[in-house]
Amino acid sequence: MLIAAYLATGVVAGFFAGLLGVGGGVIMVPALAMTLGAAGLPDGYLLQVALGTSMATILFTSLSSLRAHHRHGAVLWPVVRDFVPGILLGTGLGTLLARHLPTQALALFFAAFMVLVALQMALGLRTQPQRALPGRLGVGAAAAGIGAVSALAAIGGGAMTVPFLSWCNVPVRQAVGTSAAVGFPIALGGTVGYVVNGLAVGTLPAGSLGFVYLPALLWVALASALTAPLGARLAHRLPGAVLRRIFAALLLVLAAKMLWRLFAD
Repeated sequence: MLIAAYLATGVVAGFFAGLLGVGGGVIMVPALAMTLGAAGLPDGYLLQVALGTSMATILFTSLSSLRAHHRHGAVLWPVVRDFVPGILLGTGLGTLLARHLPTQALALFFAAFMVLVALQMALGLRTQPQRALPGRLGVGAAAAGIGAVSALAAIGGGAMTVPFLSWCNVPVRQAVGTSAAVGFPIALGGTVGYVVNGLAVGTLPAGSLGFVYLPALLWVALASALTAPLGARLAHRLPGAVLRRIFAALLLVLAAKMLWRLFAD
């Protein structure tokens, strides 16, 4: 049953990661928190393990997604290059903060973030493109902020990268494709951070590498890497308004379930 739950999480997360450029963490984190809790992981670091495992999974999801978007010519590689230094700095700070935050505080942050993303998707809110991309310093500062929030929420950064690029007058399909590519350095920096910050915790279960739970990583990554290209292909063929609203509703349900588990004692 646990393997089936991991596979189902990966299938859904990978598809929406490719379709919307959101990394998949907004689905994986609450789903993994519930599944890992059912598997008997202690509540003390449950959300940190879900965050770390989700971030490690995005390594595979983002690679699969960015390859599909690259084949459509939708990745702006010079922009990705300018994002990387700020992303690595931001993810390092974000994972350090996650190590020291209480689980309930981290759950509140993540749930609030999911609600904001859900409202953005459901209402079709988009920042109006008004300007070109700033210089490397401006892009680096934006990337550091995106990296820090992405590490705290274990996402590929698409929920912030896509609106930022669109605001800077980047066409939406290129914004989604570039966001998918930016997701890899976010996932790399975040995974290293969650591994390092979790190594000093002595109460984690067998099969953990820091805050990354390897049995869950294996099955979720396998399924998500297979379905991410399907979502990426659909992103270039179908209007996404209905799917975005369905995804928004799913986010709200998952956020509510995660908070119910953590606070209903």
